[in-house]
Amino acid sequence: MSLTRTTCPYCGVGCGVLAGPDGTIKGDPDHPANFGRLCSKGAALGETIDLEGRLLHPKVQGARASWDTALDLVARTFSAAIAEHGPESVAFYASGQLLTEDYYVANKLMKGFIGAANIDTNSRLCMASSVAGHKRAFGTDTVPGVYGDLEEADLIVLVGSNLAWCHPVLYQRIAAAKEARPRMRVVNIDPRRTATTDLADMHLQIAPDGDIALFNGLLAHLADTDRLDQGYLRAHVNGIAESVAAARACDTTQTGLSPHELAQFYTLWSGTRKVVTVYSQGVNQSACGTDKVNAILNCHLATGRIGQPGMGPFSVTGQPNAMGGREVGGLANMLANHLELDNPDHRCAVQDFWSSPTISTTPGLKAVELFQACADGRIKALWVMSTNPAVSLPDANGVAAAIAKVPFVVTSDIMEHTDTNDLAHVCLPATGWGEKDGTVTNSERRLSRQRAFLPAPGSARPDWRIISDVAARMGFGAAFCYDTPADVFAEYIALDAATAHFPRDLDLSIFADADYAGMVPTQWPRNNHRFFADGRFYHADGKARMIPVKAPARARSRFTLNTGRNRDQWHTMTRTGKSARLGSHLAEPYVEMHPQDAAALGAAPGDLIDVKSRYGRALLRALISRRIPPGQLFAPMHWTQQRSTFGMVNALTAPETDPISGQPALKSGAVSAEVYAAKWYGFLACTAQPTPQTTYAAIARTRTGWQAELASRRVPPDWEAEVRKLSGQMEGEVSVHSDAGAEGIRMAISHDGLIRAIFFAAPEPVVLSRMAAIGFIGTDTPPLAALAGRHAANQPDAGSTVCACFNVGRNTLLAAAANGARSVAALGETTCAGTNCGSCKPELTALLAEASLAMAAQ
Repeated sequence: MSLTRTTCPYCGVGCGVLAGPDGTIKGDPDHPANFGRLCSKGAALGETIDLEGRLLHPKVQGARASWDTALDLVARTFSAAIAEHGPESVAFYASGQLLTEDYYVANKLMKGFIGAANIDTNSRLCMASSVAGHKRAFGTDTVPGVYGDLEEADLIVLVGSNLAWCHPVLYQRIAAAKEARPRMRVVNIDPRRTATTDLADMHLQIAPDGDIALFNGLLAHLADTDRLDQGYLRAHVNGIAESVAAARACDTTQTGLSPHELAQFYTLWSGTRKVVTVYSQGVNQSACGTDKVNAILNCHLATGRIGQPGMGPFSVTGQPNAMGGREVGGLANMLANHLELDNPDHRCAVQDFWSSPTISTTPGLKAVELFQACADGRIKALWVMSTNPAVSLPDANGVAAAIAKVPFVVTSDIMEHTDTNDLAHVCLPATGWGEKDGTVTNSERRLSRQRAFLPAPGSARPDWRIISDVAARMGFGAAFCYDTPADVFAEYIALDAATAHFPRDLDLSIFADADYAGMVPTQWPRNNHRFFADGRFYHADGKARMIPVKAPARARSRFTLNTGRNRDQWHTMTRTGKSARLGSHLAEPYVEMHPQDAAALGAAPGDLIDVKSRYGRALLRALISRRIPPGQLFAPMHWTQQRSTFGMVNALTAPETDPISGQPALKSGAVSAEVYAAKWYGFLACTAQPTPQTTYAAIARTRTGWQAELASRRVPPDWEAEVRKLSGQMEGEVSVHSDAGAEGIRMAISHDGLIRAIFFAAPEPVVLSRMAAIGFIGTDTPPLAALAGRHAANQPDAGSTVCACFNVGRNTLLAAAANGARSVAALGETTCAGTNCGSCKPELTALLAEASLAMAAQ
């Protein structure tokens, strides 16, 4: 069987993948982003390409419809809204999951033919502050460096970036470089100790939003110790005096770090020439995110540490095609091809090229503003493309209510039911990864092809075609008559050539004669190019600008909530949630808290925590850990109402944004917390997807079906009826087991001689081997034996999953350690754990330490 060269659809690293229609997935050894490496999510892609839950045909008002009926309705309704209320009354909300060709066509329709700029994207939640910071400093949105700089640096500073979990392949590249060159140093700046911290020589456990104070302090130190590159500054940079003055006025106690920690970091940074500062959502997702970016850029500009091998600031993006969206103007304040929406010459050039009847002249509504406009009635027709804003945006419940108020909502998606799709009037089936062709751009400006290796299911169509079909029905067919994505790409490259006389960084001429079908991963303007090596920037005078920034006052609240991601999940789990092994690592929504805070709340491990803000509520499992400071909480954002009753973390986050970039502040919200005193806790494993209505519920796929974690303050009057309803098993024989005097209940439902559901409930959080219970589903194990809740003697319990790539459990690893595997490498040789993406290596290290203590105590 031949394998197709394509690109992973997850983070912005942009890894190459070899994929087959049978689910075979391998890393592409020839792709320069990953050289064959894949993370746990990428390695499990073959488990996510089934059609379960897919939207396969258009739906209008919940009923199946033809494409002509659905498209005619969309075009007619959007046109009517524009005619009656003006072009600003309609909006598109797109996604970094779209391919560049999709993004280009959507941007062209909205800005050049509808005539408004109300197209924004979930990439606004990812990297908008980087865009704004780059433009203020460089004059254009330019990522200066390349991944190779990570291997050439002598010091890598990771700021607000849990690289080990969120960009695992880059983490592995750094880990390999550090092993090859032990003198390389890594500093991790993060309020939490994360898996990434275990690679670091220094961890700065910074206060929330303390980054500006930290880098202002560094700039002041550089100035006060004569470490500024005065020659470079005179020739290439403006704003140095004002920026240094602002830095010196900053109070570094706002970092929450000790003077000793600050001195250590400042000495290391100032004394190391080859420094790369990698930053991500911990910097961007802030009400002062743009200023954070510029505080980092200021230090690199002040020392000339930019544009050279092994040095420079480096923004790593969360979305797979956030960069492609930036390039084609997929944000509300941008024009196509890195041209400026507020520049009349640029607008005229784009309008002439498109031969469009109009062109937007003012920025449109950014993501949070867009849904506020939905709430107050300004938006009459909304099209959401390939994303789930009713979960991913801050104040998620408010966003869902806002969408529900829009008179006409369209979604184009691959899944039939999402929190957002369930609010739509029209749902259009789009092709997904593995079924569509196009290009994506990764965090180092490298374009790669995403290629189809599966047929389009049902009547699904690629997004660029859906958008073009609507455009044609709105009367713009001549400008949207593309036959293939290659036609769209060719137009995109031609627009770049037609506007090449405007000074800007984007130069796509390397693709002018490219063979689209055979295109190899290629960077613009050329491979391994570092911007600004010549000291020339894109402001009118050719110089960069240092921006004076001021640290915000530290907000005080009982708890500060930091949100983020899990190692093995992606965004709202529509794809990764299909993989049983990815869900087995952390299978339910949780909140991480310090033991001191847990003690103050009276919380024990496994308790449920009721976390509240002025916007909403979430019920989350307590994960008590010293990796987070007192007064701070951390919760991942993946769970939706499709997967949990009160697990949606963005129900808690405030719609507060950076005033420059419009990026939401998702990392430092004020919340309260208390223990949720449930009357009972339960665990259910079953063959069919459960539909729990309990106050707390979280469901996940398993290798034998599904599981659900449950809790409630209402005790069911009839446990058998409750379990049948929860599991969907209305038929079959029920077996019940209870110990004398026990308050809990254990129940199994068998049908045709096989166990279909098994349920455990108790007045305290249920303690049992989940893997054992899951393993009984679909077997002919005697029900009463299964209700013992443990494996048979000849079936060792692997324990909870630690390595998702090879499905290696905790107990398997402890056994290997007891049998002599006393290093991470030895565990890998014995069990394969940690030998693929390596994201579990920090957990392996901790497990070895635990095993060593246990053996010493024997």
